Amino acid sequence: MLKKIVLSLVLTIASATVALAANYIEPQELKELLDKKKPVILVDIQPAADFEKQHLPGSIETNAFPGKTDDEKAHLDKALAVIKSSKDPVVVVCPRGKSGAKNSYNYLESKGISEERMQILEGGIHEWPYKELFVKGR
Repeated sequence: MLKKIVLSLVLTIASATVALAANYIEPQELKELLDKKKPVILVDIQPAADFEKQHLPGSIETNAFPGKTDDEKAHLDKALAVIKSSKDPVVVVCPRGKSGAKNSYNYLESKGISEERMQILEGGIHEWPYKELFVKGR
């Protein structure tokens, strides 16, 4: 009986890990989309000063980081019109790709954006290895 419980627990954890991994995009994969000029909506949640220093080309500046309060989440509303008017995939860009990105992801999902369209940039802007692609200013 104990073996069944342990096996069930292991399978549950493994399934959750696989499901979570499906919602992240590796920097190399996003770079390929950008290089090929594939349509993608980049929702950048960095604070304003960080966005000013560096962001990916074509990003929608929301300054929603860390996306905990209703006020911070409301900053994402400026991206919603663009997202809802398109069928393009959505990538949430966060400073580190962790809780702020997940908070924003969950908020967008609560506003009707399907999980199938959304991904979070793995490691966020701080771990983006292709620094030559950064844009400065607004």
